[in-house]
Amino acid sequence: MIKERMTPEELAHLTGYSRQTINKWVRKEGWTTSPRPGVQGGKARLVHVNDQVRHFIHSAQRNVDAPVSPFTLEEEGFDTLLLSLAKEMSPQEQKLLTSLVLREGIAGLLQRLGIRAQEMS
Repeated sequence: MIKERMTPEELAHLTGYSRQTINKWVRKEGWTTSPRPGVQGGKARLVHVNDQVRHFIHSAQRNVDAPVSPFTLEEEGFDTLLLSLAKEMSPQEQKLLTSLVLREGIAGLLQRLGIRAQEMS
C-alpha cells in the first residue's frame, strides 16, 4: 500500500530494493522529503509520494522472488559479486556477517554452507 509519506525502509519493502538504493533515488531524482517526527539528528526522512515518485516506484518494482540478475564469474569476478552483495546489505546485516566471519573463520563459514563438509568430516 502506498501512503502519502513513506520511509525509505517502507519503499524498499514495497519495491524489493534496498533502503540504500531508495535513498540514492531520493537524491538522484530530487524527491521531496521532510524530517521524520520523533527522530533526532535530521537524517531520518519521510519521502513525499507524489505522482513522480509513484510512477518511478511502479516502473522500478521488481519481483522479490526472482533473481536480481544472472551473474557469471567470467563477466564480473567473485570479488565484485561479494562487494555488490555487501553494498546491498543493511549496516546491521553487515555487522552480523562480519561477526560470523570473524568468529567462525573462512573454514567455519564454508563448513556451515556445506562447501567443505566432506573435507572437514
